[in-house]
Amino acid sequence: MPRMTMIQAVRDAMDVAMGRDERVVVYGEDVGYFGGVFRATQGLQEKYGRHRCFDAPISESGIVGTAIGMAANGMRPCVEIQFADYMYPAYDQITQEAARIRYRSNADFTCPMVIRMPTGGGIFGGQTHSQSPEALFTHVAGQKVVVPCTPYDAKGLLIAAIEDPDPVIFLEPKRLYNGPFDGHYERPVTGWGKHPDGEVPEGYYTVPLGQAAVRREGREVTILAYGTMVHVALAAAEDTGIDAEVIDLRTLLPYDLEAITASVRKTGRCVILHEATLTSGFGAELAALVAEHCFYHLEAPIRRVAGWDTPYPHAQEWDYFPGPVRVGEALKQTMEA
Repeated sequence: MPRMTMIQAVRDAMDVAMGRDERVVVYGEDVGYFGGVFRATQGLQEKYGRHRCFDAPISESGIVGTAIGMAANGMRPCVEIQFADYMYPAYDQITQEAARIRYRSNADFTCPMVIRMPTGGGIFGGQTHSQSPEALFTHVAGQKVVVPCTPYDAKGLLIAAIEDPDPVIFLEPKRLYNGPFDGHYERPVTGWGKHPDGEVPEGYYTVPLGQAAVRREGREVTILAYGTMVHVALAAAEDTGIDAEVIDLRTLLPYDLEAITASVRKTGRCVILHEATLTSGFGAELAALVAEHCFYHLEAPIRRVAGWDTPYPHAQEWDYFPGPVRVGEALKQTMEA
């Protein structure tokens, strides 16, 4: 089985989808001739032509707005917002239009579109290139929110997202683009090409939306994570020696409640991990779900480990990120409670 980086897997997913369905179009800022700022679309314009992979003006609301019109009229656009931080001008189009078309039209129209966004920090991009805004999308009914953590999942989930009849927000962790982040280092240390999780099947396959994955089985405590933080959770479990079960949510909306509750009821403890700021982060929703559905199984308070409640601190980026030390402390405190 070939090995790929996450960037290559994302590109391969779009290639497969475009080859299978002529309704799929790919566009965004610098997406066509240049191949995207991270080269996720490199070669697609050359292969499929300028009418199916093309550059858009620097207008996020225009990119999303035109995609909504295309989707409502039978096409399947897969658009790129260059950084998740840039999506705010398009937030009205995403939440007020794309997410509501099915309901507002009594299902006369659907909106089968994907909005890809590189998310999170790790490239020293500063405050406007490093945010993790996933909670802003999980609050909105009518759309799905996906965050992969391996190349295999990135390809399978993206193909599934392109085929989905409703809008999908597809958040791609930048720290995972070119290699696995194992939590011990500030950058990928081996490259997905040498890492077992970098194995990606050729051709068509999908990973179901709304289905979590158990990345590490354990019996003492459950760690709920997604994206880059899955690798941090695995590193913390290894460092502490605690028998932690790591659940990779993969899809935040809809979330896999069955997988979450089954794990927490088994372990009796729960630590929630994400890169975004603590207050009103998606971890708060997860904590509420665990408390609501697993209260009588809990043997310790639920703990959250997250980014600071500050504007994104460029100069202190690696202190801001939850790392294995902070997560390990939370695991130990949970076990001692």
